[in-house]
Amino acid sequence: MAKIGVVLSGCGVYDGSEIHEAVITLLALDRAGAEAVCMAPNVNAAVINHLTGEPSDGETRNVLVESARIARGKIRDIADVRIDDIDALIFPGGFGAAKNLCDFATQGSECVAHPEVARLVREIVAAQKPLAAICISPALISSILGKDDLAHKLTIGTDRGTAQALEAMGTEHIECLVGNFVVDPANKLVSTPAYMLAGSIREAAEGIEKTVVELLKMI
Repeated sequence: MAKIGVVLSGCGVYDGSEIHEAVITLLALDRAGAEAVCMAPNVNAAVINHLTGEPSDGETRNVLVESARIARGKIRDIADVRIDDIDALIFPGGFGAAKNLCDFATQGSECVAHPEVARLVREIVAAQKPLAAICISPALISSILGKDDLAHKLTIGTDRGTAQALEAMGTEHIECLVGNFVVDPANKLVSTPAYMLAGSIREAAEGIEKTVVELLKMI
């Protein structure tokens, strides 16, 4: 059974993992007979009130603890995960990917990835194991691979402003519609826009499910 690392960034679209994207990913992996190995960094992050969309009075929560909500408690600190533990890696989106896994949300193309996230991404790519990035998480991958001057291809959909930020970090951005995905066969990367473009959970699911299938083919 293939073991697929699923990197979560909290619980909730505004300050963590996009829950629909994370659950669709986990369901698609399970349906394909793969084992999800959920993980997240053990760091604190600011909380957003998901009812109002506003910051929650300086409140912080632990990203690993919040991610455990989605993983039903079965989750690992990413610092403890090694390349031999998994056959592939996938990143659901949500602003947590751009806030907690890196600081793209505030720093744009000057962003820096969490060191343990960057370590695992680099190890996966160096080992020629497949990696998938959903929604905004390609910005995180761009921030890591671009700094390594590794030529690579990703998509965040059709948003030109975000695409330009990825291009500034060294990514060849490929425009993509919501129900499709982009493959970089040289680096075994797969990416899909999901809620960067999706107007419904059905639309998000179409591209994510295809991405998971493609990821598993590459193992």
